[in-house]
Amino acid sequence: MTTTSRKQQIIARIRQWPGGVMLSFIVRQAWAALFGGLLLIAIVVTSYVELPWLSRYDWLFVIAVLIQLAMLAFRLERPREVLIILIFHLVGLAMELFKTSHSIQSWTYPEENIIRLGTVPLFSGFMYAAVGSYIARAWRVLNLRFTHYPPRRWTILLAVLIYGNFFTHHYLPDIRVLLFIGAALLYWRTRVYFTLNLREHHMPLLVGFTLIASVIWVAENVGTYTKAWLYPTQATTWEMVGISKLGAWFLLMIISFIMIELMNYLRTRR
Repeated sequence: MTTTSRKQQIIARIRQWPGGVMLSFIVRQAWAALFGGLLLIAIVVTSYVELPWLSRYDWLFVIAVLIQLAMLAFRLERPREVLIILIFHLVGLAMELFKTSHSIQSWTYPEENIIRLGTVPLFSGFMYAAVGSYIARAWRVLNLRFTHYPPRRWTILLAVLIYGNFFTHHYLPDIRVLLFIGAALLYWRTRVYFTLNLREHHMPLLVGFTLIASVIWVAENVGTYTKAWLYPTQATTWEMVGISKLGAWFLLMIISFIMIELMNYLRTRR
């Protein structure tokens, strides 16, 4: 029996099992989120295990770089996906520098380290890069395609407004509600199609954004519980990150998706 026929038999058995599609979906999602998952494991482990020579934040930076190099060496990520990760690292770092500044202090990094820029340990940029890595890998692993995708000029405008509002709402009225409405109007017809067990499935793209934002919100609770970073309400005693942060991650997901969709579009045009 050839390897191909074995694979077909396994896929056929999974199809017959009632939960086969859901299992395949979870496994592929976890595989797409490999970078973020490994980084989250490192955050948890370093909160309990004190490593020698370097501080915790510096070790997290080193571990993130090693994970990235290993994924590239074993061809788990492609060079263009590494470029996406670098762009997300820089975009996230700019936001971190503003949000952790002494005049804003939306959150803080309570530990000292060497590999940092101002108030921001550089490992933090990889947390945003993990989101970019997930979307880029999911695009390939799940063979994503879309229907009724809105005009790109409007999606780019939405991304710019969302990113700008993360900064300006500290000084000007918060337009978050308008951004939610704008996202709903743009994407309410858009469907994302993905392949599982040689069959194509689909869901509303807005539902996909919400599901991914929910997973990131859970990961954020893990990160703050291990004191990788802290919000002002967690300075003395840890408490769960507010559900309002789910909306912030929803908007950040939209920025991330628009950036990668635009990069893929430009690449295919070339």
